[in-house]
Amino acid sequence: MTDDPDRKALNDLDTRLKKKVDATVQDPLTALPSTEDKNDGALGLAFRVSIELVSGVSIGFGIGWLLDGWLGTRPWFMLAFIMLGGVAGMLNVYRLASGFGYAAGYAKSDDQTEPDDGKDKGT
Repeated sequence: MTDDPDRKALNDLDTRLKKKVDATVQDPLTALPSTEDKNDGALGLAFRVSIELVSGVSIGFGIGWLLDGWLGTRPWFMLAFIMLGGVAGMLNVYRLASGFGYAAGYAKSDDQTEPDDGKDKGT
């Protein structure tokens, strides 16, 4: 019966790990942002904005270049997808600046607006 102390130690470790994991798991939509994970510096924001713009344009360039090579329509798809990539990059920067981020549905959960029921409250 040499397995009993090992089994007990393993079960004890499993119990401690489950308690630790349950205490640290949070719903990402309701969790408050931690200050240590946030990158609020101006340099970090500038890098993120530039990466969003450059990546959109470069991915658009790559897709257009591949389509042009495959279909033999030299600059047209490349130009179109460069513009689409630029627009996508600007849309991502707009989402970043307006605070929408990349949450599901692009909506904040603390919206306190009341639905319009068609009744005029002023009169």
